[in-house]
Amino acid sequence: MGLELGGSIGAPPPRTMVSGETALVGIYEISKLLASPNRLENVLAGVLTLLSSFLDMRHGLIALLDSKGAPEVVVGSGWSEGAAKVFFDRLPERAVGQIVATKMPVVVDDVATSPLFEGMDLADWGNEDGQSFSMIGVPIKDGDAVVGTLTVDRARNTRSSVLFDHDVRFLTMIANLVGQTLRLHKLIARDRERLMIESAWREKSAIPPEVKAEGLKGIVGDSPAVRAVVEKIRIVAKAKSTVLLRGESGTGKELFAAAIHDQSPRRNKPFVKLNCAALPESVLESELFGHERGAFTGAANMRKGRFELADGGTLFLDEIGEITPAFQAKLLRVLQEGEFERVGGARTLKVDVRLVCATNRNLEEAVQRGEFRADLYYRISVVPIFLPPLRDRKGDLDLLANEFLRRFNTEQGGKLKLSESAMSVLNECGFPGNIRELENCIYRTATLAHGDIIIDKDFSCRKDGCLSSILWSGSSSKWPTGVTPLPIVAPQPVRPPAPPPAEAPSACAPAPGDTCPGAENCTVIEKDPRTDYEKLVDAMERAGWVKAKAARLLGLTPRQIGYALQKHGIEVKKF
Repeated sequence: MGLELGGSIGAPPPRTMVSGETALVGIYEISKLLASPNRLENVLAGVLTLLSSFLDMRHGLIALLDSKGAPEVVVGSGWSEGAAKVFFDRLPERAVGQIVATKMPVVVDDVATSPLFEGMDLADWGNEDGQSFSMIGVPIKDGDAVVGTLTVDRARNTRSSVLFDHDVRFLTMIANLVGQTLRLHKLIARDRERLMIESAWREKSAIPPEVKAEGLKGIVGDSPAVRAVVEKIRIVAKAKSTVLLRGESGTGKELFAAAIHDQSPRRNKPFVKLNCAALPESVLESELFGHERGAFTGAANMRKGRFELADGGTLFLDEIGEITPAFQAKLLRVLQEGEFERVGGARTLKVDVRLVCATNRNLEEAVQRGEFRADLYYRISVVPIFLPPLRDRKGDLDLLANEFLRRFNTEQGGKLKLSESAMSVLNECGFPGNIRELENCIYRTATLAHGDIIIDKDFSCRKDGCLSSILWSGSSSKWPTGVTPLPIVAPQPVRPPAPPPAEAPSACAPAPGDTCPGAENCTVIEKDPRTDYEKLVDAMERAGWVKAKAARLLGLTPRQIGYALQKHGIEVKKF
């Protein structure tokens, strides 16, 4: 069995070997621990703690080895992770090497006289008094490969030898359970990574191939404004420069980002996208950069971030203007150096990623207010592309409306068509919600239509009111604060943040009939006449139906927004 035994034969002292019943209880308790959804290092440390209650042992070590045989994870009984690594490094390479090479247990009755430990100072192993000890080491296997070792030591009784057979069998069974747990963790990690890559490819291929305009998938339109954007995309797609897509919410920034990728030399590599406004900063960092095993609670395995998944391809960051100043600094380093570390890791990774960003915010004003870093602005706005709102591409209304109706018919198995009177209604609307609102209008009207031909009377604005009239006060020229259309012109030079304005005059609300002494300098607060429902729908539309962003607009939490949507029976739109 590959054991090294020595010493005289005698009766074993109490608790020197594990009985059959005790071993069964120990295996049961340890198997429960290995099945728990905790951090792997914590689980292995718990295994050693349980072993100390079933074996007469002083110390225990579990070391997981990488493909080159170097220790990757080391945990010890009664030691911190760092101290356990130190004591494992003090083990002679011959002792560990014999376990790995022979794939068999190694038993040393007296470490002081064993050739495997020749030249070792016992004080280095925590024996300040120089007392000798015995050691048992068993391999941890994944199939036929040794992926780690389990070693325990105990004080040696010079008056009698120790019968090791039962303990070796017990430790071998425990090592087998640990090996199965490691194999399961690896399978889960591989499956998760494969699913993320497949999901990224499915998202890329989800654009219907038959929907084409100017040869670009998913983009419908032939107006001069769209042709100008398409022509610019064809030019910039060939380069590696970072692109910043500008435009109002609902203008199709994600589709244009996919078009840039499809027209680039990276078309056969992954197209990975992430909405920066939908995640808090801590989660966003893990999503983009990935994390190492044990980096935080719940990080049971190493996970690649979006930058790694997009290596060689394109990474699309939507709502880039919503990230916090602290995260802006982290992102800036990646864009400058092309390298980063996973959360909880120390190894620097380099990737080759083409970055495409999008925002509906005025970043120039955000820089002047000190809300957005000027250096990051210059990094992401290398090639700005302004996407036209729907009101500037009226010639595309017919194409877009019929395309959305075609999709509705495909999904619902219908045969609806738009009449001339229906198109007249659409041409009268300003569509402040842009293409997203047009799609909503077509789907809602088609759902409630009575015949196979949609006429003007089928539209909500001809009956119980449409969404535009609720959100925008019924006027296509009356735009709410915060969604003023961005002009399709080059941005003004960024200036340093302006000094804080002088203290504004205090606001007051005098009662009817009262006179305010400083009326000429006083601002009267007017109560918002809108209902809670209208405010909620307004905020959700302005936020592109992203709960986290709408919560910031209303000064609420995402959970409160969720309760409010449920209370008013508002269904969240998915685009």
